[in-house]
Amino acid sequence: MTTSPVERAADQFVTALAHWRVERGMSKKQLAARMGFDPSYVSHVEGRRHKPTEDFARRAEAVLGAGGVIWQRFREYDELRHARGSTALHRDPPVPVQWMPPGTGLIVEQEVAELTYTDGVYRCRVRRNLYNAGSEPVTRYLVKISVDRYPHDPAGSNRHHRENPLTFEEMSIEALAGEGGAVEPMQWRVKLDRDAAKEVWLLFANERGQFPLYPGDRTTIEYAYTVGGEKWGQWFQRAVRLPTRRITVRLNFPTGFDPQVWGVETSLAAEVPVRTPLERHNDGDRAIFEWTNDAPLLNARYRLEWRFRGSGAPSYAEFAPSEQNGKPRASSAMRGIGIVQRGSDLLRQRARHFQLPREATEAREAVSALLTSLRRLEELHDFSKGVGLAAPQIGRSVAAAVVRPADRGADPVVLLNPRIVGEAGDRDEQYEGCLSFFDYRGLVRRPLRIEVEHARYDGARVITSFDRAMARLVAHEIDHLEGRLYVDRMHAESNLVPVANYHQTGRPWNY
Repeated sequence: MTTSPVERAADQFVTALAHWRVERGMSKKQLAARMGFDPSYVSHVEGRRHKPTEDFARRAEAVLGAGGVIWQRFREYDELRHARGSTALHRDPPVPVQWMPPGTGLIVEQEVAELTYTDGVYRCRVRRNLYNAGSEPVTRYLVKISVDRYPHDPAGSNRHHRENPLTFEEMSIEALAGEGGAVEPMQWRVKLDRDAAKEVWLLFANERGQFPLYPGDRTTIEYAYTVGGEKWGQWFQRAVRLPTRRITVRLNFPTGFDPQVWGVETSLAAEVPVRTPLERHNDGDRAIFEWTNDAPLLNARYRLEWRFRGSGAPSYAEFAPSEQNGKPRASSAMRGIGIVQRGSDLLRQRARHFQLPREATEAREAVSALLTSLRRLEELHDFSKGVGLAAPQIGRSVAAAVVRPADRGADPVVLLNPRIVGEAGDRDEQYEGCLSFFDYRGLVRRPLRIEVEHARYDGARVITSFDRAMARLVAHEIDHLEGRLYVDRMHAESNLVPVANYHQTGRPWNY
């Protein structure tokens, strides 16, 4: 039992450390690697087998970006620890004003990236406040620019950009460095030149001479470039390649386009909705969307996506090929019968649960609509593995889904307000498809058996067990009701397979 103030303070430090590690989606091994420690060290500290040191606390605070909580808990522990002992005990040196993990060089203290659409053209402007925390002067800064007109159709996008390559002439790249009255234009040099990707070095130099960023100094760089709307997809992504303290992204669209915007965070572990909300305000005839993260993760990618609903607004379908290899695209057929496609904010929202039995009539109407859509689906495609459909996929944000087993003679299972309450330890990996993302298949690991609590129309709760193929189908639909897609469960190294290259269509899953 913890009795002394020192032990209680140590417990509070460990609790804060574990909380922020989990909050940032890191394993103990991953955190140890980022902090520069042996892989087992974090585990020993969290298990109270090692006492935390000041160096450990500083590194943990810097890597996890806990807003000072981890450091504060350590100071409370450290003060008590030294107050109890002799004043002659060795004390760690004072904390530097700005401590960084070993090997740190350039730091982005703040990034503001703005994308503006005007008259068929996107103009991107990025401002970064830089701090040289390393030991060598910085003489250049690498900028990566890429476009992807059809992010969910790699083959189609590659073909489109081969025929319509991005060029430096149209981009009109501009770059500046400095602050106040000491702003200098930056020269730039090409590092990579491909149809859909460019890399350039922004040089801390111009025709008047060089102005390196020396160790301990700060500066601001700002660069801008232009891309035509026929080459820019409906997304704007920021990749965190350097330690970054704060990132802000703004989208600036005409209000007449009726823009709908949402955000996705992609890390090594998963793809999830951004953890902080987007804010919108109108400025005259412009709609400004802004998203900020005060502790972006290194190597994470933050992507804002949008669609335009207003009349006269540019549309993704305006340029999207309706055929693939001479045949209608699978997603076009799904869209044609009213299946909501990936990119809609409906698919990223948690569905509302029914209040049963009071909303039994509404629940029955939703299920009836799902069964009608299911019949139309089965007229278009032979679902040999079985098929499921969730209410958000037909435009209803309510917690209802239907699942038809592989046996075409079996009645569909109706799920109202479902949640998984148990699952087997045994799992397998199978390729899954999605009606809202039907041009591709992806390898997903799921349990071989799940137990699902769900409701009847009279409000009674029941628990049903599902095995193997049905377990996979049901889990897939419950994910939809929670605002999750199967791509969120794929391993980071797994790739989506175009349906044209998928050779298991018409076959049941193997067990």
